[in-house]
Amino acid sequence: MLRCISPITGETFVERELQSRAELDHIVADAREAQAAWAARPLADRTGLVDAMVNELEAMNDDIVVELAHMMGRPTRYGGEIGGVKERAFHMTSIAASTLEPDLIEDSDDFVRYIAREPVGVVFVVAPWNYPYLTAINSIAPALAAGNSVVLKHATQTVLAGERFAQATKAAGIPDGVFTNIHVDHATTADLIAARSFDFINFTGSVGAGASIEKAAAGTFTGIGLELGGKDPGYVRADADPAVAAETLIDGAMFNSGQCCCGIERIYVHASLFDDFVEASLSIVNGYVLGDPLDASTTLGPMAHLRFADEVRAQTSEAIAAGATALIDTSQFERDTGTDAYLAPQLLTGVDHSMRVMRDESFGPVVGIMPVDSDEQAIELMNDSDFGLTASIWTNDAEAAAHIGNQIQTGTIFMNRADYLDPALCWTGCKDTGRGASLSTLGYSSVTRPKSFHLKKL
Repeated sequence: MLRCISPITGETFVERELQSRAELDHIVADAREAQAAWAARPLADRTGLVDAMVNELEAMNDDIVVELAHMMGRPTRYGGEIGGVKERAFHMTSIAASTLEPDLIEDSDDFVRYIAREPVGVVFVVAPWNYPYLTAINSIAPALAAGNSVVLKHATQTVLAGERFAQATKAAGIPDGVFTNIHVDHATTADLIAARSFDFINFTGSVGAGASIEKAAAGTFTGIGLELGGKDPGYVRADADPAVAAETLIDGAMFNSGQCCCGIERIYVHASLFDDFVEASLSIVNGYVLGDPLDASTTLGPMAHLRFADEVRAQTSEAIAAGATALIDTSQFERDTGTDAYLAPQLLTGVDHSMRVMRDESFGPVVGIMPVDSDEQAIELMNDSDFGLTASIWTNDAEAAAHIGNQIQTGTIFMNRADYLDPALCWTGCKDTGRGASLSTLGYSSVTRPKSFHLKKL
């Protein structure tokens, strides 16, 4: 059985029976058979049905928001993820025609030469629990629009999200077999990948799990996209407004209880602004309300699972023991008893890169803040990480931000914003953050393959 333990109560919220290998093989065969007819449909039909699927999800949103609170702890006051889902999906369908259009090289009396793009076949999406709709749509929308069939395996913690996608595709009129949600364990997932069941795999999750996906796919030559860990930095230059920077950077560190792929996990502030930035950050964090995510007054819910909260507690305790200063009096957050997934937010100063809280992915409501004396020092510290997803630079000088960004090893550089995916820009990372690209025109590259046509006229 797959069991989702609700962080609200610590008890089972939903459970599903695992599917057998024989059943899964049948599902994959059906997906492969359905894909050919789906790809043969006009592109406008496919994109229209993808848009309809998203509209069906929106119609379910009131129920989805409550389900998310129960499954992974996000407060209902934030209204779920449908706004971002629509923005990303509708952008990807709107650019499908121009992106997938053949690249014409020659059309003369002698030759027609062009490069076409065709769907890869069956796309396997392995989605995470922290943003179960937003992360999944990044792959589902372009894969379906390009003419692939999709098999979705969602995280156990958010198992209902996969079922909601299946309901939405059916209600939209997407043919049977073109989209299938499955309930499967890790071992069977690895077996399916090793059996070359899929033509492309998109995985979002931990570094360790990403390595397991690569290992399972070894020798199959199956394409893989991996978005793994992150330890995203923020840098506040001397010319920035520290209060304005704190408003976004602290929200980027604490929203969703810190469980964001591109959440801010370490902050570097020019020494001249350090005290003002810390003061503004304290004011923000002390205003949070930790509690039941079903309560409209709650701004910070529990983490998705006790083990995630315990990892953040361990990193924080180790840092304090090594000399860091905890700025937040956590006793004001009465819901944090230290025994469950409810975890008070924390700001740490006196930190350095010898501490795990500044080095390992925390994925929780804690952030370390360090003073720096120069851009060069900030760049060195921002690059001193095994991860490379995003970096947020706060400055009034766009030229300086671009110059700094050129020296930072990440997939995205933000200036004066953080924790946002622009669907028109490529979402990618480097180092242990993984490989591949989603969103933008490049998001179609992984779910299609190029085919060259060289037609000589006689």
